[in-house]
Amino acid sequence: MKLYTYKRTGQSSPEVGVLRDGKLVPVAAFGLKYATMNELIRGASPEELKALASGAFDASAAVALESVKLLAPIPEPAQDVLCLGLNYMAHANEARSFNAALASKEGWPVYFSKRVNWAPGDGDGIPAHEDVTGQLDYEVELAVIIGRDAKNVTMEDAKDYVFGYTVLNDVTARDLQNRHVQWYFGKSLDGFTPMGPCIVTADEFAFPPALHISCAVNGEVRQDANTNMLIHSIAKIISQFSQGVTLKAGTIIATGTPKGVGMGMATPTFLKKGDVVTCEIEGIGKLTNTIV
Repeated sequence: MKLYTYKRTGQSSPEVGVLRDGKLVPVAAFGLKYATMNELIRGASPEELKALASGAFDASAAVALESVKLLAPIPEPAQDVLCLGLNYMAHANEARSFNAALASKEGWPVYFSKRVNWAPGDGDGIPAHEDVTGQLDYEVELAVIIGRDAKNVTMEDAKDYVFGYTVLNDVTARDLQNRHVQWYFGKSLDGFTPMGPCIVTADEFAFPPALHISCAVNGEVRQDANTNMLIHSIAKIISQFSQGVTLKAGTIIATGTPKGVGMGMATPTFLKKGDVVTCEIEGIGKLTNTIV
């Protein structure tokens, strides 16, 4: 099932809804009182989720997808977004060619996080931050949403903690990323975590999902790969991240980006105002944003 956060015209507060028969149905139409996606993920029972997927509802409550403003499915993450760096081999190679210091250590995953005050949704602008960076880059990624609190999870049990998946653009200021020993600043400027257009629940895909993933800039395909090319699997990521650390329900994990980013081009080519970036993952949808 596909879950969305959106606003209707003239509406001040977002709603959470499910796509049914090609239309958005607010969860309130099923008698549920979850005002945000975080509340739904934390509170919904299996029976409530089943009702959203296949239960009866008042058809008059449904609205056309095209008639609403889509927001990021989780506009305000409760915790920093957790991220994997250099998790596709070809991207790891292109990153090292740009900066030899960008390398994993002895085969261990590269973990970092992103501060997110407000995540842009599909159609929103990405700030150029020209006063701060001159090397704005894109990174399409499959994001995993944790469905219940996870601690000391085994790889065998990891799939049971996945609520669903979304598309995430790990926008990065390369000059800031490479200037500092840690990547946090270069990954965390306001507007640097577009997500969407929806969350697709885990039951829609085999585990681990093997999905076509791509990114285009102004219509030119730059990244083109499959999520089955991850060096470190989703099960390994969830298990390692949760050893001694509690991952709260609603935690977002960005699993890494394939080759084709701007810094990896023969002549590094970075984003500028007016560029349109479209990130797409099979079965989830497209996330399109313009640099402003």
